[in-house]
Amino acid sequence: MVNRRKDGSLYEEEQTITPVRSPSGAIIRFIAIKQDVSDRRHHEREVHQANVALREAYDATITGWSQALELRDKETEGHSRRVTMLTMNLAVAMGVPDEELEHIRRGALLHDIGKMGVPDAILLKPGPLTDAEWAQMRMHPVYAYDLLHKITFLSPAMAIPISHHERWDGKGYPAGLKGAAIPLAARIFAVVDVWDALTNDRPYRPAWPMSKARAYLAEQAGVHFDPAVVEAFLAHIDAWSAL
Repeated sequence: MVNRRKDGSLYEEEQTITPVRSPSGAIIRFIAIKQDVSDRRHHEREVHQANVALREAYDATITGWSQALELRDKETEGHSRRVTMLTMNLAVAMGVPDEELEHIRRGALLHDIGKMGVPDAILLKPGPLTDAEWAQMRMHPVYAYDLLHKITFLSPAMAIPISHHERWDGKGYPAGLKGAAIPLAARIFAVVDVWDALTNDRPYRPAWPMSKARAYLAEQAGVHFDPAVVEAFLAHIDAWSAL
């Protein structure tokens, strides 16, 4: 509580109030112990403000990494922003707990951070990749792990960068996870990632119409994607696209 000193100044006070009972059990008085906790509260506020500033610095760094990758790979300009927004919408629609949403947002922003380890000759190659080049490109989730796994702050966000290329049928990479063994965040993101890739222009093909992309996702439910995630996405994408 806030109390007032004799000089009129206010201070924060903590009180412990204990009842004193008669032999019959009736409360006959109270004993109160009061303590000035102004300094402690001030310190707690300073620590909280420092933690907020640290989180903001981390998030600014994450956003910077994402933007740096897009500057390197012009083909995907705006991709991270779009997929992060849609991933958050889909996670909320699927009932993901609030405390997990921020980790999903960070994971979505960092989903392709491992491509920092892919040579320009492969990442920026205008034509088709060879089998050997595809093998190296498919290492980018592993590179993401190598880059991020020692950053404790980002541990809860690792599922998307590492597992968003896993497939429901177990034929994805890098670990060949199958079905519900794939983290939910990665299953959600996988649908959004492919949708964004299909519905936006690429140097090698124009954007697909939404109707064609919808049909593809429906066709791949239970093969590439978690059927429940596809169902939720298709139920909402028209409304989200209109925003």
